[in-house]
Amino acid sequence: MNNAATIEKFYSSFNAHDAASMADCYDDNITFQDPAFGVLLGDEAKSMWRMLMKGTDVQVTYSNVVANDNAGSADWVATYTFSKTGRKVVNRVHAEFEFKDGKIIKHSDTFDFWVWSRQALGISGLLLGWTGFLRQKVTEQATGRLKQFMGK
Repeated sequence: MNNAATIEKFYSSFNAHDAASMADCYDDNITFQDPAFGVLLGDEAKSMWRMLMKGTDVQVTYSNVVANDNAGSADWVATYTFSKTGRKVVNRVHAEFEFKDGKIIKHSDTFDFWVWSRQALGISGLLLGWTGFLRQKVTEQATGRLKQFMGK
């Protein structure tokens, strides 16, 4: 499978809520990073997708998939209900990938945290979403939920 096909498999599995197939695209030593979870390594990254796929209504579209032998990128949009507040979110994300032996070894997602926080958190996101304080609080809560999910 070429690297563009790996990206396509990752996002089609994401839209199908198939966390096992998503994790299969990752190398065991994956490094994942995004504004909500910060940096996750190895099984943490794979478990994050397992946790996020439980009972979700997420719908994913993706475009602009580009890849060569070592790196790739894609743009994707996730539409879902944020479980903590019940608010609808449309998150526009740009992903960068690095590959080794047909597996993703590094996955970095970037998105506008303030736009996301306004949708997900409402007035507190509107007023504080641009601050490092709120971003740190969201990351602490997200990684705390992940640790609990992983039984740590």
